[in-house]
Order: sequence, then structure tokens, then C-alpha cells
Amino acid sequence: AARSIRAGLHEDIDRALDAGSGGAWALIGMAFLAVAREGLESVFFLLAIFQQSPGPAVPLSALAGIALSAVIGFGIYYGGVRINLRHFFHWTGLFILVVAAGLLSSVLRNLHEAGIWNLLQDPAYDLTEVLPLSSLPGTVLSGMFGYHDAPAIGEVLIWALYLIVTLTLFFRPQAAKTPKAVPVAGK
Repeated sequence: AARSIRAGLHEDIDRALDAGSGGAWALIGMAFLAVAREGLESVFFLLAIFQQSPGPAVPLSALAGIALSAVIGFGIYYGGVRINLRHFFHWTGLFILVVAAGLLSSVLRNLHEAGIWNLLQDPAYDLTEVLPLSSLPGTVLSGMFGYHDAPAIGEVLIWALYLIVTLTLFFRPQAAKTPKAVPVAGK
């Protein structure tokens, strides 16, 4: 699948560049605007952090984060040629499913806090002593996967049901695709 996507993208780009109808300028402009937008967002975000921080720790941490992301970016760029795209998309797909399950359980928690959903709100378990939400690992897990140290039964159920359904669909065997018959030109 990755090879066919790549081939299709290359064909579309070549067609846009060869068309002579301004497709090349549109492609260049789109890439420029996308990068410029992300750059401006980063500048505004960092400017706000720099102005609100009392000492040098936060700005230095932000600059270290930028440097680290540049190193990771170069690593991905130069190492990306060797990456097996099938495995890469498989693992990132699994990661996205777990993130989505956490988002779904967070939605249920927010609906309860808004007074819209009040079923299954008894605590399922309490990990406040083991992994509190206020700790660094708890905060990271909360931000990435929707972790909560004392979730309600409904949150755990919706998280588990979502993962059961999506992982079943994700891991189901794909039907073998039979190649289409190509007519042979007669002599």
C-alpha cells in the first residue's frame, strides 16, 4: 500500500509540474504557506512563554526542545529512507487507536462534569497513591492517552469497548486482492 501511495503521489506531482497551468506554483505556494503557518504558530507560542516566564529556565527549556526536535527531524529525514513503511504505519496506527480511546474516555469525563452524562460514575479503581495525575508520568500519560488516576466505571468501559472494537477491525485478516485481468491486444 505504501508503494502505491508513493507512486500515486509522484505521478500527481509530476503531472502538476508538467502541466504548465500554474500547478507548480500552487504546489510550491501550498508548501510555503503550510511551513510558514507552523513557524508563525511556534513563534507566537514561544513569545508568550518567554514574556510570561520569570526566569531563564522556561525559555531555555523551550529552546532545548526546538534543538531536540531539529535533531529528531534530521534523524527522520536521513533515516526515513531505511524505515519499513508497512511496520511504521502499523505501529503508528496502533498508537493512534490508543490515543483515540483516551480521548473518548476524556469526552465521557467532560460530559459528566458538564452534567450531561451521569451514568456509571462510580470509581473503577484508584491509582492516586501509585501514579498520581499530578506526577510527571501521570501528566504525560494524561496528555497522550487520557490517563486518569481515579477513572469512573463508564470511562474504563468506553475505553475498553472502543479498543476491543477498533483493534479487532485493525487486526482482522485482509482479503487477498486478486489482480484484474488485463485484455491482451489481438494480432
